[in-house]
Amino acid sequence: MAGIAMKTAFASGIPSGKRPRFDWDQIKFVHAFGDSYSFVYGTEGLANFSFIGDALHFSFTPQQLLSNEIVPKSTSSEGSNWLEFLTGCFEGKPSSCEKQLWDFSFAGADIDGNLLPLHSNFTVPLVDQVKQWLEFAADIIPHPVDQTLTTWWIGINDTGDTLNNSTITDFNEFWEVEMSSYFNAVQSATNRGLRTHLFINVPPEERSPSSLGNSTKASLVQTHINEFNAILANHISVFKASNPVMSFDAHAWFNKVLDNPIPYGFTNTTG
Repeated sequence: MAGIAMKTAFASGIPSGKRPRFDWDQIKFVHAFGDSYSFVYGTEGLANFSFIGDALHFSFTPQQLLSNEIVPKSTSSEGSNWLEFLTGCFEGKPSSCEKQLWDFSFAGADIDGNLLPLHSNFTVPLVDQVKQWLEFAADIIPHPVDQTLTTWWIGINDTGDTLNNSTITDFNEFWEVEMSSYFNAVQSATNRGLRTHLFINVPPEERSPSSLGNSTKASLVQTHINEFNAILANHISVFKASNPVMSFDAHAWFNKVLDNPIPYGFTNTTG
């Protein structure tokens, strides 16, 4: 995924032929929001969950933020993750990296704790990650408009946490409510200067080892993800009418790799 942003033109509301092209070489700062797919562990964070803080330690000082260091190979992949490969910011203070990675993602996050129960009392859902950034980071860490990319990857927990949720009777309606909360948070970040966005959809979790042995579960997971991704795509389309936006189809890319894993160096896709 390290090349996802390199050669993509922004889909914006600017007339065809006049759309600004994204120049990765100009990017010096990456701000990230999401879940375990994106989090990196920091010395001021909660081990296995965050770069800085948690719901029980929500605030932090400028000194804590600026002195915080990325702990190498401490992600959900038990190695460096996609954001670290993308930026080349693998360890130490983000400010020491050529492309600075400021990661507010939290492992186990859903979009909104008012819509789905938190995994733990310390979990920071996406909308609160943005609040945390707004209150304690936006005035401290740089985000010049033409040098900053903001990444959003969320939904794997939402689509899984709803599998046995009997309180939801209309899932399409529920996903719409979630997306409204999601893009309200995105708009809040945009209003404070995070103007260039990369959205990533949910991969095919039904093909993970935890689902392969249960066809009923796999089918339901697939339905939730397909619905979520379709509604996400609709909201991205609306948002991109007035904002520089890119999207990466992780769902299609993961399927491509799983369908033909050998060229990518994988020999086991089931366990």
